[in-house]
Formats: sequence, C-alpha cells, structure tokens
Amino acid sequence: MDEQIDSKKLVEAALFMSQNALGINELVSATGIMSPGHIQASLKELIEEYKARDTALQLIEVAGKYMFALKEPYATKVSGLAVGPDLSRGALRLLAYVGKNESVLQSSLVKIFGSATYDYMKELAEKEFVESKKSGRSRRISTTVKFKEYFNV
Repeated sequence: MDEQIDSKKLVEAALFMSQNALGINELVSATGIMSPGHIQASLKELIEEYKARDTALQLIEVAGKYMFALKEPYATKVSGLAVGPDLSRGALRLLAYVGKNESVLQSSLVKIFGSATYDYMKELAEKEFVESKKSGRSRRISTTVKFKEYFNV
C-alpha cells in the first residue's frame, strides 16, 4: 500500500463508496489494510469524529457492519431523493408491519392482509428483506440484516 495514503481516510473512502454496510473482513479486502485491529481503531475514531462534527452524516454499526447514514431530521427531509426499494405498495405495507412487529406469525399476517400475503411474502423474500422459519403449522416472519441496512433501522 502507498505510504502516503492515510489508512483512516482509506477506510472512510471505502465505506463512502460502498452501497452496502461493510464488516471488518470486507474492509480488509477493500482497503488492503491487513490488520483488523487497525481497521477497528480507525472505525472507532471515525464514529467519534462524525458524532462531534456539525454535519448531517453519521457512521453507524448495524449487526457488526459499518455504513454511512443521515442524521435526523435530515434523513426525513431528503428521503424522497433516495431510490425506492422497488416493492409493490402491498408488500411495502406488509414489510412495515413486520418491521414494527418483529417475529410475527404468517398466519397472523394472512388474517390482517388477506391471501395476498403469500404473494407479498414471496416478493419480500426475493428482495431478501424478510426470512421465515417453520413454527408449528405456520411460519415465523422476521426482518433481515439487509432490511436493517437498507432502511437504516
């Protein structure tokens, strides 16, 4: 690696350019910095720096991965500029319900949203926003890490 490149700024640049949240190992690969401890120290410094700055940006950790996000109220004000998740209205409503009521039974969703629930569930599973596990005669539905990253939860 070029000696003139600041490793903390390199970690910052990698996170800025990535569409997804990155874990330590992914940052090792992306930056060429072979010390996970050095990357963790850089992340800790960056998180504190962004907290201290008077800026709309923040660096957050989601399920052991790191990403940039907007602070409130800026996120709400400019959210219309973001590219939508390309979900049907019904699937988005169902996803909002599951996000608020984590680990809900699919049978309960069918009672609330009707038989269209199965189509919405297929759509959400294909986008990897929800996962389901067998629970008795029904399935237990919960959101994924991708959901948390994408919707900045």
